[in-house]
Amino acid sequence: MPSPPQLIFVDGTFAELAQEMADFLQITDQVKPLLEKDQGEEALQAIVKASSAINAVPEKEFTAAYNLLIHLVLQAEEPKKYLPVICGNLLKPITSSPNHGFTLASGALSTIFNLLDPANPLRYNVFMQIVRFVRQNSQFELLKPRLKNLEAWLNEWDTDEEDQRKLYVEVSEAAAEAGDEEESYYFLLKAISTFDREDQEEITSEEAQKLSLRALKQAVSSPTRFDFQDVRALPSVQALSDSHPVHSQLLDIFTEQDLDDYVDFRDEHEDFIENEKLDHEKLQRKMRLLTFASLAASTPNREIPYQNIARALQIPSEDVEMWTIDVIRSKLVEGRLSQQQKVFLVHRTTYRVFGEKQWRELGTRVDQFKSVVDRLVTVVRKAQAEVDSQREREKQELERKLASANINVGSIEPGRGGERRRLPLLQQKQRTDDDD
Repeated sequence: MPSPPQLIFVDGTFAELAQEMADFLQITDQVKPLLEKDQGEEALQAIVKASSAINAVPEKEFTAAYNLLIHLVLQAEEPKKYLPVICGNLLKPITSSPNHGFTLASGALSTIFNLLDPANPLRYNVFMQIVRFVRQNSQFELLKPRLKNLEAWLNEWDTDEEDQRKLYVEVSEAAAEAGDEEESYYFLLKAISTFDREDQEEITSEEAQKLSLRALKQAVSSPTRFDFQDVRALPSVQALSDSHPVHSQLLDIFTEQDLDDYVDFRDEHEDFIENEKLDHEKLQRKMRLLTFASLAASTPNREIPYQNIARALQIPSEDVEMWTIDVIRSKLVEGRLSQQQKVFLVHRTTYRVFGEKQWRELGTRVDQFKSVVDRLVTVVRKAQAEVDSQREREKQELERKLASANINVGSIEPGRGGERRRLPLLQQKQRTDDDD
């Protein structure tokens, strides 16, 4: 939803179809004189005004009646005058079919959306009503597959920033009510990004600050979100440092600080967490995981003793292995436990932020790696020199032995098949004597 295009097959002039609709709605006496005077617009106004009665017609007549009504409205010079009324009717209960009312109404809304030209800005208003309808009926999952087209649609409809923001907020709230935190957060950030980054008055407006606070709370509360660079980069969120400094401080702690800082913050701002309807237990657990990640990222030798983990996370030593499993599951850190040595061996870790401090740590590790490589090169060169030296000694020893055996190393003649054979000088000398 919206579904693939649905075609409406109708036959007849506007006046004939309007009269048929008026008869169906039992307002013939009101509409017929208008049509006879060729006052089609006034006749349509009367029909649309009475159209809420369709919600009570038998189920088998519902779709056909709405299809005819939609067709009449789309023939009007200004359909936008009537579409809000029709969409509003469809958001109300379908009293004739409590069990299938959602399906019937969603089908009618989809028909309106699909029959409008793809570039028609009226599609924006209809889609807004569809989102509200889905939200009202707790059916967000049916809408979710279509949301991938939303940004392209908004561009096609040439929607301004304010209307984009309204729709993004509506989708975000629908997703939140459906329990889809990721979609809710994504569209909330999309809404905030519509504020003009260069307009200080706009990014500090009441609406911008309200949405920014909501995004901040969602970010720190989410049990699966550990990266806050996206929300922190938004100008309206950065502006919270002036308008809501305590909230901004909390975001800074989750972005790049540790559990000790969170504990100090809570002591300093008593009851702040509770008053903001944040869950301290969830926030504390998240800070422990983030602190573990920071500890792993800052450990130069990639080995973290259990006692260091227990101290940083403020937990008993016997709970270290449990928290290690949790941080691995969160994908913040990869590694393995050495129960025998009581250390955690870090294989990979995620940097929470990458600033000057992290560049220095990276530089230190590069220097350490370079030192290791230099030592390896020295060892390899030394080994190669020893091998070359050994070969030279073996060569000299061989020449010495050959010389002591009165063998001229140069007296080597080629044999058959390209082989070379050695001829002792003594045999050569005897052959010469015999020849004499």
